[in-house]
Formats: sequence, C-alpha cells, structure tokens
Amino acid sequence: MSLIKTKLINLLKQVFPSSYTELAVFLFFISCYGILGTYIALHYRIIFDSRIPWDAYFSFDNKAIVMTGGSFERHPLAYYFFNWIREFSLLISGGKTDASFRLILAWLSNIAISLCMVQIFKYLKNIIRLPLMLSLLIILFFGCFSTSIILSFTPENFTYTLLLLSIYNYYAAIKLRKEEKIPGSALTLAGITIGGLTITNLVKVFIPVVFERDIFKNWKKFGNAVFRVLLAIACFVFLYLLRIDFKYENILSKTNQQYEKFSNVESIPDWDMMLSYFFGGSILFPSFMISDKHNMKGFDFKGLLMEPYSTTFSYLFVITLLILILWSYLKNFKNKMVQILALSFLFDIIIHCMMRFGLHTSYIYGGHFVFVYPLLLGWLFHGYRSRPKTLSFLMITMVVLFVFLLANNLFRMSDFFSFLETYYQ
Repeated sequence: MSLIKTKLINLLKQVFPSSYTELAVFLFFISCYGILGTYIALHYRIIFDSRIPWDAYFSFDNKAIVMTGGSFERHPLAYYFFNWIREFSLLISGGKTDASFRLILAWLSNIAISLCMVQIFKYLKNIIRLPLMLSLLIILFFGCFSTSIILSFTPENFTYTLLLLSIYNYYAAIKLRKEEKIPGSALTLAGITIGGLTITNLVKVFIPVVFERDIFKNWKKFGNAVFRVLLAIACFVFLYLLRIDFKYENILSKTNQQYEKFSNVESIPDWDMMLSYFFGGSILFPSFMISDKHNMKGFDFKGLLMEPYSTTFSYLFVITLLILILWSYLKNFKNKMVQILALSFLFDIIIHCMMRFGLHTSYIYGGHFVFVYPLLLGWLFHGYRSRPKTLSFLMITMVVLFVFLLANNLFRMSDFFSFLETYYQ
C-alpha cells in the first residue's frame, strides 16, 4: 500500500501545481481563461446547442463529441470519457442543457488547458532548467496561441488530448533524465487515454521508449521494451474491439471513408494551407469567414471558418517561428528530448501536410502538436545559455513575436465575439 500511495502522490505532484510559482501560473491562466469561458457560456449558446452537432466554429464538433465522444474509428474510447463529462455536467445543471450545462463544460476545458500550461511550465523549469523569467515569457507566449484560447472553453477531444500529451511528455522526460525505463503500466495507461481519445496519437506514446538508455545495445532491455509496447497495444486493441462489439471490419471501411472525405479538398494551394492553417492557424489567428451550415434535419445555422493569411506580417510571423523551431532542432540534434518532440511533430506533419488529411481545416488539430513549439523554443534558449549576445537576440525576437501574437489574437477574438453577438445569443 505504501508503494501505491507514493506513486499516487508523485502523480498528483506531477499533474497539479507543486510549488508557489506553479500555483501562480495555474491561477493566472484559470482566471484569464475562466473569465473568457464563463462569459461565452452564460451569454451565448455556441459552446453547446442541441440543434448544432458540428461546425459552429472552426469545424469543432462540440455537441457530437459531448454526446457520443465522436466517431469510433478516430476516437475509439472517447465515448466512455465524454460519458463522464456529460453526466457530471448534467448532474450539476439539473439535467438541462442550458447555460449552467455550458458553463460546466467550459470550466472543465478551462481547467484542462490551465493544467496544460502548468505541465509546459514544469518542463521548461525542471527539465530544460530555464531561468524563471524565460520560462514565464515562453508560457505566456504559448498561452496566447489560438489553439490554447479556443480550447480553453471548447468541450472537444483536442482539449483533453493536449493536456494528456503534455503530461506524458513531461513524465517521459523525467524518466529519461533519470535514465529509467517507462513502466509498462504507464505505457498502457498513456496508450488507452491518449490513443483512446485520438487513435493516431497512440504512436506518440511509444516514441520515448526508443530513446531509453542502451535499448538497442542490450537484448534484455530491448526485449523488455518490446514486451511493454506489445502489452500496451494489446490492452488498447482489446478495449477498442470491445467498444465496437468486435466488428473489426467496420474500422477499415470507416477509416477509408474519413480519409477520402478529409483529404481531397481543393480550396487553396497546399503550401498556403500548410502555412495558414497547420503551422499558423493553430497559433496565430487569420481572418474569419462566415459560412452557411445545416444539421441535416432542417435547421440552418451560421458557421465560422478561418481564411488563409492576408497580410505579409502574418506569414513572416509563422516563417520566423518555424525558423526558430528548426534552429532549435539543429542546435540540439544530439539531445534525445528534442528528438522525441521532433518525431512527435513530424508524425503530425506527415498525416496532415504530406497525406493531406484534414489539411483544409488543420488548425483544429493544434491540440495534437502545439505543445512542441514552446518546448523547442525552450531548448533553443538552453542551447545558447552561455552566449549572451545570441541569447539577447533570441529574447528580443521572442518579445516581438509575443507582442504581435497578443495584439493579433485579441483583435481576432473581437471578430469572434461579433459573430457570437449576431448569430448565437
């Protein structure tokens, strides 16, 4: 019992703030996001409207996700997770899907994203070991990302995926720093939760295992790693098949349908979709466009989508940020922590940019990868910790990017509120 108690305490210390500085970070973000989410939930119906299953804003499927967890081929175990979310929210709201129901959904998202900020801050402080002011600058930068802002009040798979991926990457980094292996129980739990919410993220759970010490030099360690991975996969597959009553043939047919639906959209050039949506839209809001939608049952409503960037400054922001990320990768090429982050990001690039799955709305997938940006920026600063001139240049660049990001995203959020005022009161 003492071992279980110790592990539970360590888990709670990792997930929740464990110092006054971390608590201050959590309280700051939960206050900012909480005010935003509370106002939207109480004054507008966009967070949850029983008549609107999908696409009210930026192609998120709020109602469909809350009620069913989403399609089983992409979100195999999300059904169970969102059952708890829905029933808890209904319990508090007295069984009604009214403003109180929306408020609970918004606050659960708010807590998740605020805890995500704590995880990234912990990584910057404890793994990269950046000075406090640098860590705070980077976490403020990350907190102003469009993905962070939108997911802070959005009840979606991406919201909780971002939190779980942040927790797992920090946990794996701790294990690798101590030169310890990731236990099979941790791999299994991460596989079920992360892969269960979005199946493609299952691969990311196993990336850190490849970087365990001497894993390819010692057959015993290699065999143990294979066993842990196979155990996690077996548990995941069993629960997945149980979820669909072992009708495994439905998985391939549904997956093919989804790929055809979301990969053959010809709207703007691929390079522009990559910069404006995948790399950019998940961080820096572009302008918005209003579209006509319907719920397939006779109810028409308005949806909000992102447009490609229309200003040179927006493209320069994204390109500059990508240069910094690539610079960080090259500077820290031999760092296994950086390789883990890069491989995780590469996996999303392959799916969305090379295979073109959902490229035309790839800004919604930011919850799968945006946490990589602040961490790689942190490693870039770490790489030049003994070079004052380069460090000063990076600091000035970061401050300029942060000011532009904050001004742009605040301005675009005013457009978002104009949309809510007009169509979702």
